[in-house]
Amino acid sequence: MLSRVAENLYWMARYIERAEDTARLLSVNSHLMLDLPRHLPLGWAPLIEMTGTLEFFNERHTSFDERSVVHFLCADAQNGSSILSALASARENLRTTRDVVPREIWEEVNQLYLSVADHAESGVSPRRRDMFLKSVIRGCQTLTGLIEGTLSHGPARTFIELGRQLERADMTTRIVDVRSASLLPQNPEELLPFENLQWMSVLKSLTAYQMYRQQVRLRVRGPDVLRFLLQDPNLPRSIACSLETLGHELQLLPRQDRVAATVSLVRADVVDADIQALAHSPSKLHAFVDELQIGFATIHDTLSATYFVNSDEVPRVTQWQSQSQSHAGDNDND
Repeated sequence: MLSRVAENLYWMARYIERAEDTARLLSVNSHLMLDLPRHLPLGWAPLIEMTGTLEFFNERHTSFDERSVVHFLCADAQNGSSILSALASARENLRTTRDVVPREIWEEVNQLYLSVADHAESGVSPRRRDMFLKSVIRGCQTLTGLIEGTLSHGPARTFIELGRQLERADMTTRIVDVRSASLLPQNPEELLPFENLQWMSVLKSLTAYQMYRQQVRLRVRGPDVLRFLLQDPNLPRSIACSLETLGHELQLLPRQDRVAATVSLVRADVVDADIQALAHSPSKLHAFVDELQIGFATIHDTLSATYFVNSDEVPRVTQWQSQSQSHAGDNDND
């Protein structure tokens, strides 16, 4: 397989996963805001922090009000991390390499992008938002199912899975980092108002609430949620599970030694982490998440250097915005 083809498939999967995760975040936050009292300082700003687009958002908006944040993350074509931009990038990446996947996958990507482009502006209104976000999530899940059910087990499928798992792990760390900063008390004995409800929203952001109740069988508590999202080996969106799948997929590729070793090191950090200590110290947890983000960047860089072209142009930090802008520049040069 050509390096350019492998890179385009890898990025297509990352962009589709990004669009789905952004839709999930917006959907859960919308419902959470309805459940919480108005005086609680939760607001919409954490969503901007999660997507790593705070600086760019401040250039375009003066406040973190609901309409500005939702439009910025759904329909702003200038924001490389919006749902619209992510799906446009996924479509563009697949357009030049669509002969390596079944036609149905290309048709679904194309249809999903066109549908979002047509309804993004109207879909940000409170009345239509829920239906719009559900259609995005359903479309992305349909694509995942199509890839699972129609694409042969080979290099194309492997690079798609690598992109999806790395993006998924990255997203989970962002949600844990931003939400825990406002939910974990400096004093372990302190009880925060509506803490239980907010930790439930963290689980629902990753579609993990029902699995948490089935497997943990305890009331929703911060340390248990952190352990579940970081270390559970069976939850598809936990960081440990994503890295385990990533390592397994790498075994199907040649010259994978350096990348696989990097993945193993990052996974060992996650599995061996002292969750109780992290849960009682927001600053330690933030530093730990920073280390994981650097680890994900190293995995991405090593993958690029091993299998992709233009590896010198790969950004060193896994900021959504900087990655999007860098890759958009690559596409412009095609």
